[in-house]
Amino acid sequence: MAISARRPLSHQGPHDPAVPPTDYACAMTKWTPRHEAPEPLEGPVVATVTGGTIVWFVLFLVQLPFYGWFEDHGHLWWLWTCLAGGGLGLIGIWYVRKRDAAIRAARERDAAAAVAAKRP
Repeated sequence: MAISARRPLSHQGPHDPAVPPTDYACAMTKWTPRHEAPEPLEGPVVATVTGGTIVWFVLFLVQLPFYGWFEDHGHLWWLWTCLAGGGLGLIGIWYVRKRDAAIRAARERDAAAAVAAKRP
């Protein structure tokens, strides 16, 4: 078995003197897309996050009566995962509502600026 002088891949980086920079350049160009990224999709974000949050809380409540069974079989983490999903969903609802309000305010500000610019 030959011993390699190179370090394991997990320790190599673009600034690693053991690896020539051309190795990284070739690898990146091979996988780098050559087209523009599409515009992000805008949709009913608040409704989507609210729906997902409700699903997490419903799953938590449905599993709650089986707490003993989950504990006996080592699956108690299922219950806590659902509760964590619901809690994080509440944070998500707060975030997307603030985001939508900021987007709406920016649009109104831009529209008001456009109307003001048209006035002589």
